[in-house]
Amino acid sequence: MSDQNPQILLVEDDKNFGDVLKSYLEMHDFNLTLATDGEEGLNAFKKSKYDICILDVMMPKKDGFTLAKEIRVEDRDIPLIFLTARGMKEDVLQGFELGADDYITKPFNSEELLARINAILKRSGGRDNGIDQVKEFSVGKYVFNFPLRILTYDSDSENAEKLSPKEAELLRLFCYNKNEVVPRSEALTKIWGEENYFTARSMDVFITKLRKYLKRDENIEIINIHGNGFQLQVKE
Repeated sequence: MSDQNPQILLVEDDKNFGDVLKSYLEMHDFNLTLATDGEEGLNAFKKSKYDICILDVMMPKKDGFTLAKEIRVEDRDIPLIFLTARGMKEDVLQGFELGADDYITKPFNSEELLARINAILKRSGGRDNGIDQVKEFSVGKYVFNFPLRILTYDSDSENAEKLSPKEAELLRLFCYNKNEVVPRSEALTKIWGEENYFTARSMDVFITKLRKYLKRDENIEIINIHGNGFQLQVKE
């Protein structure tokens, strides 16, 4: 996040609603760019540097999910919030699978959106989880550098994986608690900021990704502890 006022890209096809949100957020010291369709939003994203993107799901020319995929090609780390009028589980889950940080269902209170923006920017700017002093972890044949978010297998730096911020936070939590059970609620509140159906489904997506990254070492497994949480098992 920049040292100056945070830069927000709002892509919302209802211009009147977008103008109201723009004015409200600018009153709270955000710099906001408003685009009224997905194509305009992508062009705006490519021209400037933003701290967070707020994307309406249903838009002409390019819907919010398609726009999010294209933004992720340009910047896989930027926080995303989806606005949806439907509030359907399928929409929300699709958003989280694209790496969304949050969603909010219309109609909503502007103060609620402001609170969610501030929470996400605080997390993305770095948060003390009590384990910041540990920068590098050895996990079986892997070495995980948390500050760089790089997972290296058997010293093969050419094929190292660059993790997303949430992937890195989740793996760090598992590494710090290696061979111990991490309660699902602890992981959700520390990394997602809240525990609900949608954040739990989002975490399941990220755990699937971590399992794929770690599959080259047969002595490593992330297992489900039914009714409790997860355990990173490493056979020494």
